Amino acid sequence: MVVIALAFGGYFLRDYLQLIAIAGVLAYLFRPLYLRFKNRMKAGLASALTLLCALLIVIVPLAGILAMAVTQIKQMIDNVSEWASETDINELGDRLMNMANDFLDKVPFVDFELTTEKLQSGFSSVASGLGDFALNFARDSVGGIAAAVTMAIIFLYVFLSFLGRGDKVVGVFKDLSPLDPEVTDIYLSKIGAMAKATVGGQFVIALAQGAAGALSIYIAGIHAGFFMFLIFLTVLSIIPLGSGIVTIPLGIIMALTGNVPGGILVVAFHLLITTNIDNVLRPILVPRSAYLSPALMLVAVFAGLGMFGFLGIVFGPVIMIVIVTTIDLYRVVIKGADWDDIQNDDDSDSDEPKTKNPWRRFKNWLSKKRGAKKK
Repeated sequence: MVVIALAFGGYFLRDYLQLIAIAGVLAYLFRPLYLRFKNRMKAGLASALTLLCALLIVIVPLAGILAMAVTQIKQMIDNVSEWASETDINELGDRLMNMANDFLDKVPFVDFELTTEKLQSGFSSVASGLGDFALNFARDSVGGIAAAVTMAIIFLYVFLSFLGRGDKVVGVFKDLSPLDPEVTDIYLSKIGAMAKATVGGQFVIALAQGAAGALSIYIAGIHAGFFMFLIFLTVLSIIPLGSGIVTIPLGIIMALTGNVPGGILVVAFHLLITTNIDNVLRPILVPRSAYLSPALMLVAVFAGLGMFGFLGIVFGPVIMIVIVTTIDLYRVVIKGADWDDIQNDDDSDSDEPKTKNPWRRFKNWLSKKRGAKKK
């Protein structure tokens, strides 16, 4: 009946599971701050202050950066409009069309010629498609705003509930787990470490790398769009491929188009500074117990993006660490492999007492289990 109840609960809450999960992750990250406040004041006031700090740390900076990015994009559009008003569009269009036809003539097995009629037909199709998209967007906006408000209210209640009752939630999970308590603690420790690594560590590293890349582009001479590059390069830095897939080609293009010092600066800045930001900050911000090989991390991020959307950046690595931990525990507990050989980057050497350290408790439990088997 418990299994049936949990399965039906997952189906019943299927539209809100991601929201509940991300609220739980953020509550886990901000719970130490909540406990500090709670030691000095009432629980309700501590929850309110923690929520305010979370908004100030996450929402306000993000909203400010997005606002600046939108402003810069608007300025770029205005500059393009001003350039278009001062340029002979007919002459420019004829020149571009002739260049395109000359290029198409050199391409083998291609028999196509651009004409004014074909361009007009293509622009009409594009304009029609954009118009339909705008109408559909406007039609869905009212419902989207209502849904966003509903999601925000649910998120706040779930976040505050997890924040104040985190220990009880963990206790319920342990009671429902069919595994031994020591094994369950290993899973919880791994999940918590990976959540802290992806949200509290990876996002900070990505923001630092995105800021460094945007700064190098600004110094190199592209002054318009600093905040736009900041957001774009930060998102790329979250993915293991990194922002170099944009900054290095951009630097090469700048050098080939005449800005040789700027191009060299962008490429060198990425190779010498942006790349080493990860090497400096990762040991500080990412727990060793959340280690995944670069190949597994890359696959986990893209698989998470495909399954959960943008939140898959967090959920993908967490799911992958659960899979890897399950395989490792099977090899150790069932097949008798050495835990130290498998987990060479854990927190077993922590100064925490043995009663609180999950790695030491697991090793003690495993030693007793193997001793019982030998007897």
